[in-house]
Amino acid sequence: IFMNTLKYLQSNEFLLDVDLWRLFANLEELNKMSLSFVSSFFEIVKECVNSSESSMDFISILRKYFQGDLCQTHQIYCLNYSSAVFYLENLRQREDFGIYLKWCEQNKHCKRLHLPELLVAPLHRLTRYPLLLNNIWQRCTDETEKGFIWSVKEKVEKSVRDLEGKVKWLDNFQKFRQLHEVILWPQVWDRDKRFFVPECLKQSLRENSRENILSSMNRLLLHEGRLTLAESTRLLDVYLFLFDDFLLITKIKRNKKKHGGSDTGLIPVCPSLAPELQSLIREGGFCTVLDQPIPLDRLILRTVDPFHVTVFSLRNAFLIQHENRYQQCIAVFLLQAQTETAKKTWMSQIETAISNYTKQHETKKRTVFCFPAESSEI
Repeated sequence: IFMNTLKYLQSNEFLLDVDLWRLFANLEELNKMSLSFVSSFFEIVKECVNSSESSMDFISILRKYFQGDLCQTHQIYCLNYSSAVFYLENLRQREDFGIYLKWCEQNKHCKRLHLPELLVAPLHRLTRYPLLLNNIWQRCTDETEKGFIWSVKEKVEKSVRDLEGKVKWLDNFQKFRQLHEVILWPQVWDRDKRFFVPECLKQSLRENSRENILSSMNRLLLHEGRLTLAESTRLLDVYLFLFDDFLLITKIKRNKKKHGGSDTGLIPVCPSLAPELQSLIREGGFCTVLDQPIPLDRLILRTVDPFHVTVFSLRNAFLIQHENRYQQCIAVFLLQAQTETAKKTWMSQIETAISNYTKQHETKKRTVFCFPAESSEI
């Protein structure tokens, strides 16, 4: 409905700048392929019921579709899904596109579902194919046919696993690309007035800057959200990013000039980011790094006991301590969550991340020490 309506509008010179492929990919081909498979499948069931036969011959259909283009067609669509949702979020801010969406949603065949809910349906369908094949395998009596069905099921499961990995990689790539744009890294002399750097040296220091720390595609964002940082004279709104190897504390800045004075409502936002950060980006806001990243093996997490909560009114507070390699404390951050549940969630996420990071690096160290070392004799 959405795709055909958009085609009709574009044939009448409306919404011509909307890229049909970026939004729907090969949906038309996928629908034809899926409909053909379902029709052939139920045709065999119907013939079996009418002829009162005890067994159904699914082998020819399974061979035709699952060894053919069915899975490949699904993969093409699924690999485009994250980009399609990202593109859709951008288009939904437009008034003319919003009218098109509302008109399509009123169609009774949509069953009150919105376009994002319909776009994800083919992904769910692909994951159900192994269940269908397993049910056929369980009811099959011929050993040769069972062997063939089992091999097809394993092939489809492998295809689903491979696809999940590719989809996660693409989603992670889009997420980090957006984070790279929204997180600003001030120079050390701007962040801390204690450091004096002559103008003639600033350029060379900028060139050696490590602000591309978010460029690594092996890094994962585990948790994010807004908290309040208690400073000596004020309370500051901060936004925390917990990665699988460090914690980043940033200040929330609402500045529409960052995007060159353009209409901030049309800024594309990655849908896998937290809704709060999505809202901040749409408003033209950004996050400025407050202090250097805190490696998880240098992070000490402490809760604030009930006595201090009562005396200093530190509700839902916890403490993050940054230690250097000599176990000296070089920074302390007293953070407050909006609720006790949010506080427990943050502490649990950080503790789990530290534990996983420690285990991972202990395993790497053991692996290194397992290699035969060179003789220390002269």
